[in-house]
Amino acid sequence: MKTNPLLKTLTTLGLTDHESAVYLAALSLGPSTILKIAQAAEIKRTTVYSVVEALKQKGLIIIEVRGFKTKFVAENPEKLETILDNRQALLAKTMPEFAGLYNLKGAESSIKYYEGLNGIKSVYENLLVDVRPKEDYLIISHQAQWLNLDPDFFLDFTKRRAKLNIKIRLLLQDSPPAREHQRLQKIFNEHIKILPPGTSLNTNLVIIPRRVVIHQLVPPINAIVIENPSVIRMHREMFEIMWRSIAE
Repeated sequence: MKTNPLLKTLTTLGLTDHESAVYLAALSLGPSTILKIAQAAEIKRTTVYSVVEALKQKGLIIIEVRGFKTKFVAENPEKLETILDNRQALLAKTMPEFAGLYNLKGAESSIKYYEGLNGIKSVYENLLVDVRPKEDYLIISHQAQWLNLDPDFFLDFTKRRAKLNIKIRLLLQDSPPAREHQRLQKIFNEHIKILPPGTSLNTNLVIIPRRVVIHQLVPPINAIVIENPSVIRMHREMFEIMWRSIAE
């Protein structure tokens, strides 16, 4: 069974190795028991039960009850054409979305997704490496939540960032840590404005000339890093509008 070239055809159509073997066995045997199908497919009987259930969901196996016996029957192979047609229809339906992602990425663009605190830390470390002297480093954040994720790391990160010759501006949700940070802004080479009352943020936004980072501060902790000139420009413009609207 394992050397049958039809197995490869079935897996190419999207069936798993076990599904292909079980369907082909059922097809060759006709109405059969699980035991006979398992023997023909050379798969453990306990495994075949779940495989048969999956094939039933795909419409490739049906059950026949004859008297007190239950038989499992492979559907007509023409059903495989229906599966292929459905896959093609699904691809055609979703193609505009795939094309949109491809066009967004382009030659100079990418979207990356990071999960977990360690992944987030690597994102911030990369920011310090990639930002260049005299460039803008723009932030919209809930400072208290950001620091609380790992106070030692993010305070050390802030100190290391302060040593770079960059232009750091922050728009912070009002909180005691934000006010304290504003009081010490010169020490950290920053210029800080407090966002209007009622502002509620659960994400940290960082904008540098070649990257936008959208970092979720509440579980599940994750971040999206976007490198696309148009997206970066839009976020920068939004930041500048907010910055100009808040008095010193």
